[in-house]
Amino acid sequence: MSAVGIVMLVHTALDRAEQVARHWVAGGCPVVLHVDKKVPQATYAAFKAAFSGDPMVRFSRRHRCEWGTWGIVAASQSASELLLATYPSVRHVFLASGSCLPLRPVSDLVDYLAARPRTDFIESATTADVPWIVGGLDVERFTLRFPFSWKKRRYLFDRYVSLQRKLGIRRKIPDGLVPHMGSQWWCLTRQTLSAILDDPDRPRYDRYFRKVWIPDESYYQTLARLYSGNIESRSLTLSKFDFQGKPHNFYDDHLQLLRRSDCFVARKIWPHADRLYATFLGDRPDVMKSREPNPGKIDRIFAKAVERRTRGRPGLYMQSRLPANGLENGITCNPYSMFQGFAELFENFEEWLTQVTGAKVHGHLFAADGVEFADRQTLINGGLSDSAKLRDYHPKGFLTNLIWNTRGERQCFQFGPQDNQAINWLVARDPNAQVSVISGAWAVPLFRSNRNFADLRREAARLQQIEAKHIEILRSKYVKARVRIWSMAEFVESPMEPIQTVLDEFGAQAQRHLNTAPTMVDLAGFGQFLQNLKNQGMHPYLMGDFPAEQGPLNMPKTPRKPYLVQ
Repeated sequence: MSAVGIVMLVHTALDRAEQVARHWVAGGCPVVLHVDKKVPQATYAAFKAAFSGDPMVRFSRRHRCEWGTWGIVAASQSASELLLATYPSVRHVFLASGSCLPLRPVSDLVDYLAARPRTDFIESATTADVPWIVGGLDVERFTLRFPFSWKKRRYLFDRYVSLQRKLGIRRKIPDGLVPHMGSQWWCLTRQTLSAILDDPDRPRYDRYFRKVWIPDESYYQTLARLYSGNIESRSLTLSKFDFQGKPHNFYDDHLQLLRRSDCFVARKIWPHADRLYATFLGDRPDVMKSREPNPGKIDRIFAKAVERRTRGRPGLYMQSRLPANGLENGITCNPYSMFQGFAELFENFEEWLTQVTGAKVHGHLFAADGVEFADRQTLINGGLSDSAKLRDYHPKGFLTNLIWNTRGERQCFQFGPQDNQAINWLVARDPNAQVSVISGAWAVPLFRSNRNFADLRREAARLQQIEAKHIEILRSKYVKARVRIWSMAEFVESPMEPIQTVLDEFGAQAQRHLNTAPTMVDLAGFGQFLQNLKNQGMHPYLMGDFPAEQGPLNMPKTPRKPYLVQ
């Protein structure tokens, strides 16, 4: 019989627990099983009968186990007492769960512990030294009382904690104890474990830890410091936790990762990971090489997994990050351009920009009556529809999905005060955005329309108010986008310089194909139109100082030397 005994705490997947227990026994290790009292009696009886007559397997007194409560400690106490009393040759007791899986031959663990007969392997650190407490209590778990289950009676748990804080109630830590914390999965020598279980002060310690929060992570970790002469503060069981403090599950595709760790045991293993169970419980002595356990070798991979889960990929949203600004790891994934006023001032601007830049140039994506995709498609990458109703359900999600689904291809779209304004702050905060605005250009379609002047005046006042708010956002100190704003009067006075500046953002491709300039609409009479608005009491200030008499503008057919803005 081996000098290593196994205590297994089982509460689910009893078929896998049976398989693992038989593997331990086949390696010469006696096993004591504790089955959670919540397991139905009939299920428990059938499980126990499967080991009938096996002298290497025992079942301890059952306790009701629940996360964060005393029952888990009581279960390990009962099972450990039975193991020590039944198998006197056992020198080390290894605590495992039903979801633990041996990664190396049992003989490797036996030999490793035989070479360290006086060493206790238990993660044990003071509360000031543990970095893994996530969203929980540290020192207060030892100084407050926790009679209510955190999972089942959360309201009472929180209210009782708040009441104790308010009243200044503090529990006295028993004399001689310095609270320590660590993984609940330990491997203790007979001397240390029996000293803990047989201590005359154990009733006092047990009474205290019964009301400690998550005592299975502090009971043995604290008491081992009183009796052990040689503690290695680490667990021989590989267990990884995510950023929320929840344990990682290992699946079949983690096979090579588990091999690389060189650890003796891993948890939690998914019960249906058939390949893992078949590989590590098979008759293959070469499954893992005999090396020092080194879970740190795979820490880098887990760190990347945590980063991917918490931060994600730039511009790709998921439910855990979407509702909160600042958690999106980049608002979008690719550079894009927003043009405001250009399509109103130039004829066929979309077609011209497509030809010059090679980018995907859309119309007004946020127009009130529907999405104007390039070439007026009704459906594009990612199944995005031209339905205004679907788009307006979540306009920000619509834009970020559009950029993500078309990544690798520069997207451009038209925008104006007549569009849905819900994306203004998102674009303004986005470093990938290039925003070019000709303020007041929204008045050109009004000027060219055949509407009653009273209606034009009201509409002009409304659109100017909307654009003024948008420009205020674009000039905010929180803006990360590349923003250029020209008044309409400033732009039409010398149009090629700002156009060249905008095209510089597209790189050499735009320079090679810039053979003709876009055609500006006929603005004859536009200055008088603005004056008429002023005469009617509406002040169109966003256009700049536009002359009352403005004839047609003659745009040069070829651009001047590129005008670069540093």
